[in-house]
Amino acid sequence: MSRPIRVLVAKPGLDGHDRGAKVVARALRDAGMEVIYTGLRQTPEQIVEAAVQEDVDVVALSILSGAHNTLLPKIVQLLREKGAGDKLVVGGGVIPADDIPYLKSQGIAEIFTPGTPTSESVEFIKSHVRIDA
Repeated sequence: MSRPIRVLVAKPGLDGHDRGAKVVARALRDAGMEVIYTGLRQTPEQIVEAAVQEDVDVVALSILSGAHNTLLPKIVQLLREKGAGDKLVVGGGVIPADDIPYLKSQGIAEIFTPGTPTSESVEFIKSHVRIDA
């Protein structure tokens, strides 16, 4: 029997609003995933440390501050430096369409913008993470 997909939901930077992250976390839990939520105002280093310690399969980043082009690639870089570059990293929040190609080129697997049904996030994660043990 396989174990549930483990997802870290994190809010990098100075965002003070986490309703969207909590909605996504609930949807992932309802879909049978194990979710760890780190809370507001996390540094890239804190997020990566939690991802490594919790041995998650997915790092889901919610960002509204406009610092996505700096913070999200930094998290991917730190994951690689810690030997955890195999984790699926997804992002969501207020991210302009023009910035999405850059973020994907930096290792973010997918970006979910406002209005995206949570079912799309769930299905994307399920289709990109395989758990065999």
